[in-house]
Amino acid sequence: MLRVKAGDLDKMGLLFERYNRPLFAFFYHMTHKADASEDLVQNVFYRMLKYKHTFTGEGEFRSWMYYLARNVLNDSVKQNKGLNHADISDFADSLGGGILADEGFEKQQDKDLLHQAMGGLSAEHREVLVLSRFQELKYDEIAKVLNINEGTVKVRVHRALGELKKRFFTNESR
Repeated sequence: MLRVKAGDLDKMGLLFERYNRPLFAFFYHMTHKADASEDLVQNVFYRMLKYKHTFTGEGEFRSWMYYLARNVLNDSVKQNKGLNHADISDFADSLGGGILADEGFEKQQDKDLLHQAMGGLSAEHREVLVLSRFQELKYDEIAKVLNINEGTVKVRVHRALGELKKRFFTNESR
């Protein structure tokens, strides 16, 4: 990104090749709409070019990229583009954390319950779970993306997992 910032725009193609799939996955986890996710990825790369002067190189590129991605997503939601909550049924294995036994992930019923539980989480909790479990960002990277301190990220992830567990087992007992 520093080379792009210096004017070598050919390097933007390399960044796109490297990061378009993880960005698409992030948006798809948050919206469950493939077309919208593709558009949002394009918007992120547009903003990378537009705001290249804001990348300092002091932190990790991924943190800066997801910060932009989060802003693009928030702007899209504000513009009422009809973006929905994440549908994680296809990605249930990524959650881990002891929430379900391994064999439970293989059952569609458990995936449906997990989807319902994720859908009931606040946007804040869903976001930290997607970033930490699906995008596999480290807590310090998430802190930079969300513009909060690392301790707050740890608390949010812990609370989100606790709430997810509570919601999952409440749904399961019905």
